Amino acid sequence: MTNSRGRKIGADERSGVLRPQNLTRFSAQWLEPATDLRDVVDTYWAVQWKLDPGETVTQRIIDHPALTMSIEEGDVPAPFMMTAIRTKAWSREISGAGSVFAIRLRPAGIAVITDFQPSLLAPETEITLEVDTRAHRVLREIGARSSVDDRVLQADNLIREFLAERPLTRSQRLANSAVDALVASPRVRTGREVAAELAVSERTLQRALRETVGHGPNEIARRIRLQEVVRRLSQPDTTIAGVAFDLNYVDQAHLTNEFRSVSGVTPGQYLAELSRARTELVRPLG
Repeated sequence: MTNSRGRKIGADERSGVLRPQNLTRFSAQWLEPATDLRDVVDTYWAVQWKLDPGETVTQRIIDHPALTMSIEEGDVPAPFMMTAIRTKAWSREISGAGSVFAIRLRPAGIAVITDFQPSLLAPETEITLEVDTRAHRVLREIGARSSVDDRVLQADNLIREFLAERPLTRSQRLANSAVDALVASPRVRTGREVAAELAVSERTLQRALRETVGHGPNEIARRIRLQEVVRRLSQPDTTIAGVAFDLNYVDQAHLTNEFRSVSGVTPGQYLAELSRARTELVRPLG
């Protein structure tokens, strides 16, 4: 699986994958949307796997605070899915063979491509024609293409068509800018501070994010920050205290409580898990 706009997802970047060494088991790549669509699509991504008979890999992720539409094939729950922002890390048992092509939307993107209300979405929703006509058309027509290259081009064309029908609003653009600001600086700070940076009221910022992604700035910031915690803890010679200081936590206990509330383990337990995992033989995808 290669694409001229694609690159491998590295174990040293902010992907939220709690066992980044698993990325070596899959052909996992980010795929850039067309430049004129970057207010709608954050990224496309694709993975492919083929495990030995009876083998299972548990993939655990603290996901990016975004809504994601996916086309899934093989040993998967359903062919077309929408995933929303989860309050906890999520897990999937991966087995057999399969692939996923996904569209990770910007905050503004959900209203362009679908008729969903983000605040009402379940963590995972199967997309059928009855559930959402627009979303189903996008996934069906992209899924009809066989190669990743063709799927990227088809996705660009469809989303460009939908964007012409539903141009972005000022509030949607504000939500995009808020997430950009939080991604650029994933340290602990208040919604009021982010609003001041964007020269709007905190209430205006909260409304823009809740309308587009279903959560306020504090929850969005926490997800991005914890992805950065995972990235840093996954690197050699990283200390919990150092991560807490760099990301502006009150103290190490503050970081520990926040990380445990989402991942289910303390940072110390997580570091021990990573240490054990590094001793295991990791076999690349055959």
